[in-house]
Amino acid sequence: MKIRSVGIKTWSKLGQRGTFFGIALPEIAKEKENLKLLTADLSLLSGMERFIKAYPDKFLNVGIAEQNMIGIAAGLAMEGRCVFATTYASFIAVRSLEHVRQHLSHLQCNVKIIGTAAGVVAAKSGISHWATEDIAFMRALPNMTVLSAADSLEAFKMAQYAASVENPVYIRLSGGLNCPIVYEEDYEFQAGKPVVLRQGEKTAILATGLMVAEALKAADMLNDKGIFPTVINVHTIKPMDRQMVEQLCREYDLLITVEEHNVIGGLGSAVAECKAGLKNTPPQIMLGFQDCFANAGSQRYIWEQAGICCGQIAERIELEMNK
Repeated sequence: MKIRSVGIKTWSKLGQRGTFFGIALPEIAKEKENLKLLTADLSLLSGMERFIKAYPDKFLNVGIAEQNMIGIAAGLAMEGRCVFATTYASFIAVRSLEHVRQHLSHLQCNVKIIGTAAGVVAAKSGISHWATEDIAFMRALPNMTVLSAADSLEAFKMAQYAASVENPVYIRLSGGLNCPIVYEEDYEFQAGKPVVLRQGEKTAILATGLMVAEALKAADMLNDKGIFPTVINVHTIKPMDRQMVEQLCREYDLLITVEEHNVIGGLGSAVAECKAGLKNTPPQIMLGFQDCFANAGSQRYIWEQAGICCGQIAERIELEMNK
């Protein structure tokens, strides 16, 4: 499928899950006979109408039974299917965690878990529908690859990648409708290889998910003040690119990790674990939810409580640089 800039703009309007299930999977299903898509009663919200109409035999709605869906997915995988199973990230990574651990992680089943509405996209629904610990849970499971999409194009790329491998994969989709565009043109996605989006000096911002767009805005604000941070999209949380972290520790005076997730167990922890075995590393500031919940409200209101809006990111970096 040839990717054009006009298509990227359209996908942005559809959001990450609309692009994943409405654009990417129907294309993949044309070539992949053994594909199976499972959902826990979220077909309409996830934009699956096009897929269901074209491939009704490759679709299964298990109803509001997330744990059972993982068992069904594992069974289908054992029969030779490449399975994509999806529901809200808060349900698939928390409510179904034991089943994911036993059936997918331990048995290494060929199942791709797609956690939608990750972070605090479902803002006003409250913490029951937020996923601010999902990276930590999934990253701790052996044999599990953990991906976090920055925009709709990256969600498309992750679907293609997941279909090409046979190990369990967790894909975190956090962008709703009108998802910010990070990649205005096509690019080569390589799992495990972060992307340098803006080359700077002294400070490196490592961001994931929707925080990539916020980091780029923060960098623009800092540029006006003569501060030019490097901005890196860390789309693969596991496996973490240790060589990249080692290089950043040699070349920069300060590392900032930014995530719509608890700072414990997420991107910041993954980077810090790599740094722990190195000598003379620069300080690292972890921006995200500081081991706490937040009050419900709009998504940006919740971000403000966590200190991860672009202006807050810029202020924190300027403060650290001037110490």
